[in-house]
Amino acid sequence: MEATEGRVPVVAGAGYGTALAVRHARLAERAGADGLLAMPPYLVKAGQEGLLRHYGEIAAATSLPVIVYQRDNAVFTPETVVGLARTDGIIGLKDGHGDLDLMQRTVSAVRVAGPGDFLYFNGLPTAELTQSAYRGLGITLYSSAVFCFVPELALACHTAFRTGDEATANRLIDGFYRPFVELRAKGAGYAVSLVKAGVRMRGLNVGEVRPPLHEPAGDHVKQLAQLIERGLALLEEGQ
Repeated sequence: MEATEGRVPVVAGAGYGTALAVRHARLAERAGADGLLAMPPYLVKAGQEGLLRHYGEIAAATSLPVIVYQRDNAVFTPETVVGLARTDGIIGLKDGHGDLDLMQRTVSAVRVAGPGDFLYFNGLPTAELTQSAYRGLGITLYSSAVFCFVPELALACHTAFRTGDEATANRLIDGFYRPFVELRAKGAGYAVSLVKAGVRMRGLNVGEVRPPLHEPAGDHVKQLAQLIERGLALLEEGQ
């Protein structure tokens, strides 16, 4: 909040068990956050009833709007998402699971049962690569890790999706996003550590990743630098 000085909204993470997630939520509200991303609970794979109660307690703890993050040990049935959508304070679902069949059934179930203003986000790593498929489900919102280190590319790709400019979207996917995803697949945790390496390359001293994650191999860092150069060159080609 100190860094942004109110210039952009800040969505804070709240996670682990219910008691600690509630504490995180209240701390975020006191710090001035604009919303919450409710992370999956720590370790335990809970039943749907327990998950619904968990996120309901987080939402009830503050006045902040809550987006629930679906991934790993927090994957919901369409009926549970209907329950989340009807919970005061929960405004949306960020999907990091990637089951398009499940998402289609979820969107349909909430559309029928309400409310009609529930939000959906594509939250898969490097979401641009799958966003065309999500748009087919009516999900136009997504989070972009690439925005952290090559915002020029991320904004150009978002604009291309929004305006229906398939030629630009395909050029960026073919020349940057697909190779980046293939590089990301070469190391565990690279969805975070490659991004942080990219941020450092672009001039922000954000330090190294925290254990148990590890820094990318030197050769992979060089490949990332080459990809960034290629991506920026693609933007110039399109001008």
